[in-house]
Amino acid sequence: MNTLLAFVAASVALIVIPGPNGIYILTRSAAQGYRAGLVSALGVETGTLAHIAFAVLGVSALIAASPVAFNILKFAGVGYLLYLAARTVLRRSELDLGGGGAPPLPLRRVFRDGIVVNVLNPKVALFFLAFLPQFVTAGAGTAGARAQMMVLGAVFFVLALVLDAGYALAGGAARRWLGRRSGSTHRYGYAIGGIYLTLAAYAVAA
Repeated sequence: MNTLLAFVAASVALIVIPGPNGIYILTRSAAQGYRAGLVSALGVETGTLAHIAFAVLGVSALIAASPVAFNILKFAGVGYLLYLAARTVLRRSELDLGGGGAPPLPLRRVFRDGIVVNVLNPKVALFFLAFLPQFVTAGAGTAGARAQMMVLGAVFFVLALVLDAGYALAGGAARRWLGRRSGSTHRYGYAIGGIYLTLAAYAVAA
């Protein structure tokens, strides 16, 4: 129980610090409203479950040991963020600002985007590869260690999803505030696209 409580405390401390995932969810919610933000959070954390499975099965260790694999995954993620930026700027009428434009992006695509953005971030894979084993009981054996990591991963997923909901709600509030004051879907679309570009630049530089 002490180990679990320590894991929960460490996880909450890490999740509440604004990072790329939180900014991405905030941006998506600001673009389409809090419902899209919540669906995006679910997609991002579904990607987290994939990374946890990768860590348990040893896939993350292979990525860590191969600079080529790491860079392929990294630049695939950068490319996808650039695609999201371009799509936002070129299809600004899909932004849900209540202006009667084109229908907003379907929620199933919002969910898919969240998964892809997270899964194509190799730094997340390395994070779980380093983070989860620190809370595994010594001498648990291979099977026992894997089982414990899966349980810890499930706890992390629930915590992250709950806290990410806060980013989604904040983004939805920002959308309503900015939507009333921007006076221009064009400028709003450029702002959202610019955030995606910033995330792409961060992924390259970090």
